[in-house]
Amino acid sequence: METKTYLGWVDFYMKLADKLVPYKNDRKILIEKIKTIYASINIRLPKLEANNNIIDIDPFTIFGLFNKGITDANRISILHGFAQEFSIDVPIPDSFDGIPVLNNMAATFYYFIGDRQEDDIENLWRVFISALEYADTHSESSKKAFILAYDAALKQKGVKWNLTMALYWIRPYEFINLDSRNRWYICNPENMPENYIKSIGALEKVPNGEEYLNIISKSHTALEKGNYRYQNFPELSYYAWIVSEQVNEEKRITILENTRPNAGEAIGDKDVHTIHYWVFTPGYGAEKWDEFYEQGIIGIARGCIGDLNLYASRTEMQKAMQKYYLENPDPTVEATSFKSASLETWQFVHDIKPGDVIFAKKGKKTIIGRGVVTSDYTYAPDLCSEYPNIRKVIWTHKGEWEHPGNAISKVLTDITPYTDYVKAISELFDDEAIEEIDIECPIYTTENFLSEVYMNKANYDILTNLLINKKNIILQGAPGVGKTYAAKRLAYSMMGVKDPNRVMMVQFHQSYSYEDFIMGFRPASTGFELRKGPFYNFCKKAEKDPENDYYFIIDEINRGNISKIFGELFMLIESDKRGATLQLLYSDEQFSVPKNIYIIGMMNTADRSLAMLDYALRRRFAFFELSPAFQTDGFLQYRQEKNNKKFDSLIAIIEKLNMSIENDESLGRGFRIGHSYFCTEKEIDDMWLNAVITYEIIPLLNEYWFDEPSKVSDWEYVMHEAIR
Repeated sequence: METKTYLGWVDFYMKLADKLVPYKNDRKILIEKIKTIYASINIRLPKLEANNNIIDIDPFTIFGLFNKGITDANRISILHGFAQEFSIDVPIPDSFDGIPVLNNMAATFYYFIGDRQEDDIENLWRVFISALEYADTHSESSKKAFILAYDAALKQKGVKWNLTMALYWIRPYEFINLDSRNRWYICNPENMPENYIKSIGALEKVPNGEEYLNIISKSHTALEKGNYRYQNFPELSYYAWIVSEQVNEEKRITILENTRPNAGEAIGDKDVHTIHYWVFTPGYGAEKWDEFYEQGIIGIARGCIGDLNLYASRTEMQKAMQKYYLENPDPTVEATSFKSASLETWQFVHDIKPGDVIFAKKGKKTIIGRGVVTSDYTYAPDLCSEYPNIRKVIWTHKGEWEHPGNAISKVLTDITPYTDYVKAISELFDDEAIEEIDIECPIYTTENFLSEVYMNKANYDILTNLLINKKNIILQGAPGVGKTYAAKRLAYSMMGVKDPNRVMMVQFHQSYSYEDFIMGFRPASTGFELRKGPFYNFCKKAEKDPENDYYFIIDEINRGNISKIFGELFMLIESDKRGATLQLLYSDEQFSVPKNIYIIGMMNTADRSLAMLDYALRRRFAFFELSPAFQTDGFLQYRQEKNNKKFDSLIAIIEKLNMSIENDESLGRGFRIGHSYFCTEKEIDDMWLNAVITYEIIPLLNEYWFDEPSKVSDWEYVMHEAIR
């Protein structure tokens, strides 16, 4: 940590800020430069105006282009573009840990034309210029200018705590970032002095300009006098990020284990998956390989802590291992290995799926087998006493193959998707055809669907008929109505079996392209090679199996440029064009979309940052709205099972809240609160009810009514009163 490599971004960000100053009065040229950057790196420019006709822009929104929820690879590409276009001569950062980022749903510092005031963008420029001058001079005149500009901008729609994030980006040693992570961190007496925390208050509202500068001054003093690992704002922000990531990971694991599956949209769902590739060592020094091969299994030890299904989280597994070896010391087991052992064990139980590929290895560079997993995890001490935690496997290869490259260090670690690393291991085997392994899939009926998804039979019949006739459908709805969960179960119910091999899911985003989806040239060790995308491969798979239906699920379908992603296949997905052929862009091949493929898209209607879908897309898809299901038979039965009067009272308030949201001219039906926020396998108690209100519903309402905090406070009071 001494080298502080995590601060490699600071110089570049400060230099870019300096480069933007001359464009305050020449924003048309600045906009053209931004467009040039995105064209040069072949990434689609995000939406910066409702009609995509950008007439003005502020410097903080420019920084927001690469400080939001996008991949590090895209962030680096964008910064390369900025470095070239603005002649920035400092190293381009390759790590972004600890840098505050914007929510993708609110990635501009201004509202679009029609909703913003005439001076909004000009005010943001005044903050930017005065902040740089104050950071350089600390003069009384620059301080006054900064406070005036800051206070004016703070009154604007779209400006709240994000203004402190923006100031931190441009001069991180001078301006403290007060995003939610940092506020949470610095208000904890374990991280900052108690007298400092008392002096800055609870930070419940965004400080005005004078208050913000006072917080900065007090923070500098606290860091200088305190004996902390961090001595400045960038270091403080980094450690706040590290600690909060650890806390969030623990919470995420708890939620994954304790939340009812119908909340799948919010927490993810593991029933549909791409084939995963795993590497493992069959026993110490591969001593169990022959036995595993003969029995058609893989196994791991951990028998000392019993049935692994009984542990609700990785943390529980780790504690059980530590307790066992504390009571039964073993010199061959290092205490530091418990964390990695618990990760491998958790993956073995929960993440490996039937259909996944397993590579068995010996030593650092020798592969000794390949197989396909055919069962879920089983605790079977009678079958293999030393390694009682098993999965069944059909082994397709046995032998010894030396890996020519780097050591194969990964053990029980997910190494998907089909990376060059996996490819290199796969190429060790002969090119002989490997028969597809038949995996028995459980029956899944309409009754299964209706018992798991809160929907009545009439709506289910409408939905299935739409999909059968149109072949393409979009499930649209508010956050928390279970779109992802319903999409997967819909596919299963129409197939009649829970067969993950006939379902594929991808997620669109603003940078997703035809080359990612269909096929395109990608860098390889020898130059460029033509690689086929998931939709191409899925169509070919369905084409070989015309007797069965296949379902392609697209999450966040409205986040991508549909016409660009589908290209010439946009016509072929129409129901009456199935089976017709067209020549593909990158090959001479005549290609068609098979008749047995059904496309299910999902769309969040509460995402204000996305444009309306064009008519070409609407003509090809049927649209089905999923609504909050509080009055369905399934949810009513769920409430009866929970038998909690406070919970019933809260649901009644949420239904009233949804009526208010629906009648709000700035919101509407698409912003209602879904039922999955209130679904849990756990017993509902006061702590759970308070957590749902405080950490899930209120943050959502703050996003909806960010300019009407009193309305949020009123509803928060009513909800808490309901559960008293």
